Amino acid sequence: MARPVRHGAGNASGWLRRIALCAAMLGAPFASGAPVTGHLAGAAGAAAQHIALPAADGDYIEATLDSGAVQVVLDLVATDGRRQRRLLDGARGSNTVRFVAATGQQLQLSARHGSGDYRFEIVRQVPRERQLAPPDTSLSPRVAALARTLAAGGNTEAFWQAVAAEGTPLVEAVPDARDDSKRIVTFLWRGARHGVRLLGGPATDHDELQRLGDSDVWFRSYVVPADTRASYRLAPDVPSFDGSPRERRVAILATLQADPLNRHPWPQDAVDAFARESTFALPAAPVQPGLVPEQGQREVATGRLTKWQQTSKGLGNTRDITLYRPPGFNPADPATVLLFVFDAPQYLGKVPTPAILDNLRAAGRLPPVVAVFVDNADNARGRELPDNPDFARFMAEELLPRVARETGLKPDARRTVLAGSSYGGLASTSIALRYPQRFGNVLSMSGSYWWSPDGTPEDQREYTARRLLKLPKLPLRFFVSAGLFEGPHAYTAAILDTNRHLRDVLEARGYPVHYREYAGGHDYLVWRGALADGLLALFGNGKNPR
Repeated sequence: MARPVRHGAGNASGWLRRIALCAAMLGAPFASGAPVTGHLAGAAGAAAQHIALPAADGDYIEATLDSGAVQVVLDLVATDGRRQRRLLDGARGSNTVRFVAATGQQLQLSARHGSGDYRFEIVRQVPRERQLAPPDTSLSPRVAALARTLAAGGNTEAFWQAVAAEGTPLVEAVPDARDDSKRIVTFLWRGARHGVRLLGGPATDHDELQRLGDSDVWFRSYVVPADTRASYRLAPDVPSFDGSPRERRVAILATLQADPLNRHPWPQDAVDAFARESTFALPAAPVQPGLVPEQGQREVATGRLTKWQQTSKGLGNTRDITLYRPPGFNPADPATVLLFVFDAPQYLGKVPTPAILDNLRAAGRLPPVVAVFVDNADNARGRELPDNPDFARFMAEELLPRVARETGLKPDARRTVLAGSSYGGLASTSIALRYPQRFGNVLSMSGSYWWSPDGTPEDQREYTARRLLKLPKLPLRFFVSAGLFEGPHAYTAAILDTNRHLRDVLEARGYPVHYREYAGGHDYLVWRGALADGLLALFGNGKNPR
């Protein structure tokens, strides 16, 4: 958590006048530097509570809300009650929110489930005048042409009209290219005050867009493979202030949102632009198997989902488990594959795994698959997924037996697979290394193989690859994938490089491994194709691991 700071700027009397003005406008007390506490009732019809924001237009706000076991919804609303942004949606425990304030806003807090006390506190507030300007980056061909127009006395109106007609990002051929394997992709924002940052897409970090002179055009261009597929978001006017590198880095969450000129939002039913991403796929991007029924399939039978809460004695916590049974499920069918997937909400939403399994099964490309979607316990993901022996024991000795009882399956390690992305990919490998007699297959997407336990010497990083070198060869098969845009970050080695190293180690040890790289980033839009590719590589087209 960021350290508490003095709210606002200027002399004390000016600050007190701002507090009084906010209180008068919004009707809820908020003392500078003091937390707001209260009680939430989850009963039907219970009124939402409002929290005033002692903030000026453009202030960067970082705040914490601790609701204990109460499941809460936190919205940023205008004085007339219109919701402008959803900050928390069904969260429990302690959570941090970041946003840029606008005049006349307040917070609206309600309980979705449960009753209890809450505590809200602003831990960082940076006025616009104390926020720093970003550095410049490079030009793109189309923006260069616009620069010439502006130099000749023109304006940007025709440019923006053309952009609105075709949508963003702009895609251009590479001038004088020897082949057709690359494209220039340009991201745009209109009318930011002091900067725009790009998260996702080809960016390997929070890349800055450049302003074209003193115009309303902000842009950044990349040369990318012609088969690129990616999602991205843009953050205009990200507050920059005198704080730690991480505190300044996460401030991007305050304004991060979908590109308003992009025509392919994802997901389309997101509650607002801040919860939505923008996507693009160049014409050569690979088909993602199973997203839609294959040609000629008029009706596809759908599987059945059931859900329970699994309490772990060993971990001392509870999580949601969702079980997918394929249509016509027969627990005695020896061809059945048992799939465990981490980060359940994402692989039931952004990655529509049940529909993918339905479609691939209907097309005859996969055998029946029973899927178990494993949610994260509150605030436990970063502790449990990175090679945690207690979590591995939970998977092997608590969850797997429960799934066997629920389904009537007799799990066979050779047809049981652990799947996940990022930390979930790391967990898939580390759990299989600990329990190869239970989980015989790993489907890892952009696994975090840069990870090492705290205190690991610098020259002994990439802990999982080192374990594989030391362990005797185990009865495991692997599908490993990574994105070409997954380069190094400020604090970690590149996911692309560490996945390539893991592949090399697996091959050197004689493990069966399918390896694939995608022209994309650390991205569920990419992983929804990688999951299907991995299942097909391991079990599709009649493959039998026996």
